[in-house]
Amino acid sequence: MKKILKITGISLLSIIILLIIAPFLFQSQIKNMIKELINDNVNAHVEFADVSLSFLRNFPKASVTVSDLKITNFEPFKDETLVSVKDISFTMSIKELFKNADEEPIIINSISVDEAMLTLKTDALGNTNYDIAKTDETTNESATKSSNFSLDIKDYSIKNSALTYIDEASKMKIYLSELNHEGKGIFSADKSELDTKSDAHISFSMDSTNYLNNNSIKLDALIGLDLTNSVYAFKENKGYINQLPIEFNGFVKMLENSQEVDITFENPGSTFKDFLAVIPEAYSKNIENVETTGNFKIKGVIKGIVSEETIPTLNINIASNNASFKYPDLPKRVENININTSIKNTTGNVDDTYVNINALDFKIDQDVFKSSATIKNLTGNMLVNANIDGTLNLANISKAYPIELENGLSGILKAKINTAFDMDAIETNAYARIKNSGSMSLSGFNFSSESLANPIQISEAKITFNPENVTLNQFNAKTGTSDLNATGSIKGLLGFILSDKPLQGNFNLNSNTFAISDFMTDEQPKTTETKPSTTESLKIPAFLDCTINAQANTVKYDNLQLKNVKGTLIVKDEQVILQNLTSNLFDGQLAVTGLVSTKTDTPTFNMDLGIKSFDIAQSFQGFELLQNIAPIAKAIQGKLNTEINLKGNLGDDFTPNLNSLSGGALAEVLSSTINPLNAEVLNKLGSALNFVDFKKLDLNDLKTKFEFSDGKVSVKPFHIKYQDIDIEVSGNHNFDKTLSYNAVFNVPAKYLGSEVNRLIGKIDEASTNSISIPVTANITGTYTNPSVKTDLTSGVSNLTSQLVEIEKQKLLNQGKSKVNDLLSGLIGGNTKTTETQSTETKTAQTDSTKTTTGSTVQSEIKNALGGLLSGKKKKKDTVN
Repeated sequence: MKKILKITGISLLSIIILLIIAPFLFQSQIKNMIKELINDNVNAHVEFADVSLSFLRNFPKASVTVSDLKITNFEPFKDETLVSVKDISFTMSIKELFKNADEEPIIINSISVDEAMLTLKTDALGNTNYDIAKTDETTNESATKSSNFSLDIKDYSIKNSALTYIDEASKMKIYLSELNHEGKGIFSADKSELDTKSDAHISFSMDSTNYLNNNSIKLDALIGLDLTNSVYAFKENKGYINQLPIEFNGFVKMLENSQEVDITFENPGSTFKDFLAVIPEAYSKNIENVETTGNFKIKGVIKGIVSEETIPTLNINIASNNASFKYPDLPKRVENININTSIKNTTGNVDDTYVNINALDFKIDQDVFKSSATIKNLTGNMLVNANIDGTLNLANISKAYPIELENGLSGILKAKINTAFDMDAIETNAYARIKNSGSMSLSGFNFSSESLANPIQISEAKITFNPENVTLNQFNAKTGTSDLNATGSIKGLLGFILSDKPLQGNFNLNSNTFAISDFMTDEQPKTTETKPSTTESLKIPAFLDCTINAQANTVKYDNLQLKNVKGTLIVKDEQVILQNLTSNLFDGQLAVTGLVSTKTDTPTFNMDLGIKSFDIAQSFQGFELLQNIAPIAKAIQGKLNTEINLKGNLGDDFTPNLNSLSGGALAEVLSSTINPLNAEVLNKLGSALNFVDFKKLDLNDLKTKFEFSDGKVSVKPFHIKYQDIDIEVSGNHNFDKTLSYNAVFNVPAKYLGSEVNRLIGKIDEASTNSISIPVTANITGTYTNPSVKTDLTSGVSNLTSQLVEIEKQKLLNQGKSKVNDLLSGLIGGNTKTTETQSTETKTAQTDSTKTTTGSTVQSEIKNALGGLLSGKKKKKDTVN
């Protein structure tokens, strides 16, 4: 017995080991077989990560799994992914692995696909990305080989998958997501049944119009398979669109180049609750306890041939008569609901499909709302004719239907409108083919949202619809502290609503108070962590293309209050162009032209500012830009004229980012006084140059030019006066208030101390009164803590040497004058003596006089020469 058990155990262990090892022996063979099969049949790039074989996973059957399969297209869809699959698994009898595919079919029993993503596309030229089967001789040969695979399916499944279909020519898009499908049956028999269960979410759009948006669909169907005649018939089945049950009957037959379809469907019930079931559950909520009256019926027939040229004929009707509903936890009832809609095509030509909404009416309280429409040529140049007539209290919407609003909605909407147009007219702005008439009004409208800084309150808005435009007759609104009153006209309203066309218009806007901050939002962090709030930058809507003639009594911008604002704003391409914008500010006038753009993540601006008669003190206190461009203005009282060009970035609060600014300015100061106590730099200059009283600086008619960029202001040389001292100033400073300036004072000698004045008095010449020296003050540090260095000491020393040299030259000139006089005297004396001696009557007295005069002259010559020489020596010593 022990021996038998031992042999049995060893045998079982050997079998298990064999089952584990065997897949590795066959894995390479299977991998090569799959590669050969795919490459021989597919005209695309195919790759997969691995192929695995297991005898244990579905024992006693073998399991083959292909992992990370990906198929990408060649031209004209080069490198686009057609399909990607995480795993494809096949099960088959182990003996199938030992068959020769050339001799007999290999039978596959089940297929499982996990996380597949399939994208089917048809471009505008009619090319399809899924037509990848090879059609050459090699394909025909391989097709013979591949036909030796046979399906004897017991079950199959598709899990967690998605399908996308895009037709660029018809602008149609279909998306299936969260797709799960499973089926059981036998495909090898001529006639068999396939029992299937499917569920997914579907979205469907055509020409930018969404007809289904992530709607839930389900289908449990027993399908009869007539493989010989390629006929697939609906037997027992029930489908769901959202929560609405639909039953199908009929068949689909595959023809050589088309399909024949004959299907009827309808909802099995007839209560109005079935209508609520069509609405996605996320919006309709739980409808189990909703009280309804009246009926609702969907019934349709789809019959005909599906080919490249034709579609089946359609006759689908949706109807409800005098229905109502009321949610148990809401106070209002929606009643008098009438729906009469049909979708039809009687020719099989897709362009002949049309929708008739003969009635879509309802009533809430005493407010009745009626509408009707016809829509033709759905896949071509769509033709629309619609009517709206009714009143709607917006506050009653959330009281009658479980719509989730973050904030309350209120207001009375009244409309009586007719519109008729074709989509091509909308796209091309062919206003002659757009027929609008009627009017609409909105009163007492209140709306708030996290995306708005303040609730919007529209007290009254009235619109008239005309064939070519829409006239805004009245618009009175308020948000925060701002009030808005507007009139104007709108072009392209339907193009804006129905497509991506911009909203065009011309408006006249008036406001008593307009605060920019009322249109900003503070974005608070949603986490529980304590973080500072951030302000979300205002964005200029890309869809606006309008001109606004604006006038406001007061505009509040940052800490500025602009009065009597007038100008034109052109809004287009996420930009606002300002033209001839004028206002009163700081007891003067401001004129602005330029633009603001929010095209990029960081808003930018480029402005020309014309400033006239600004009060300097007021503008310095309220105008941060002036504080940084000219910080010295804090000490100046008076008026300012300037022209400033500047560009840069705007912050989230729409104020300039100073470090991004660049530009230039020409400034003129009028009728000013200066208070050095308000500027430390003037105090330091006054201490260094005590002969200048900075209170008495003459700044009248001062003109200066400066440029700024990268947070640095460069001031071109300019001149100011203090009495008879000319001062030239130039240099630069940064927006962080660091300074680097030179002030050159052209100082007359009389201001330079008693020693200099003593020398001037000693010289006693008029020329000394015009002598002046340049004294340079180097100003560094910061505006609040400046450093001032001057060359005054060396200047005074140089001036003293200059005055000594003048005195020296004066004495030399005096000495030369004396010598010349003496020599002239000597020459004049000899002549006189000669003449005396020739006189006939000479007395002794005359001879005595001659002797005395000659002696005096000789003495004076000696003294003069001695004095001159000694003077020269003395002066020379003094200079040394």
